[in-house]
Amino acid sequence: MKFIRKNIFNALFVAFLLIIVFVPDAKALLIRGLMEIGLYSPAVNQPIKTAMDLGGIRFQDINGKKVDLGDLKGKVIFLNFWATWCPPCRAEMPSINKLFKQFQHDQQIVFIFADADGDLPKSTKFMRNRKYEMPVFKVTSSIPEQIFSGSLPTTVIFDKQGRLSFRHEGIANYADQKIVDFLNKLKTNP
Repeated sequence: MKFIRKNIFNALFVAFLLIIVFVPDAKALLIRGLMEIGLYSPAVNQPIKTAMDLGGIRFQDINGKKVDLGDLKGKVIFLNFWATWCPPCRAEMPSINKLFKQFQHDQQIVFIFADADGDLPKSTKFMRNRKYEMPVFKVTSSIPEQIFSGSLPTTVIFDKQGRLSFRHEGIANYADQKIVDFLNKLKTNP
């Protein structure tokens, strides 16, 4: 009897691991749970201030609207690189959506969610199916490695002068009050 219980437990454990490995939404759910208990909190206590020329870094949405980061001087830019197939990206999406909703009507902050695959129909459908309201773009120019080196997810924030003020590779909880305060601070600083 003891041998059978042990086998059942082992089989359930292996099944759980296989689900986590092969089902992106399951892995995202597990990571999201870890975010809720305080892991993956973004560090914004020592903001970086790297001056950059953002002109020529361009994105385009599904309607053909083009955005050049150089034209956004005077606004805070929240830029997130992600992909639909990326479990950590999926895990942080609810927190980013919450942050976006909090600032979506703020004319001083621009949000750009760049699908690393550039498949706008697929990424737009992904957002719509999950009831996320964030604007999806594809990259239409080269991106300096200082901004995006290929790791997903990657989030960067530029201040109103176009200086790189925050860069984070990997998952983070962007609904964290530290990020909200950081964005509000960037809005008020010249």
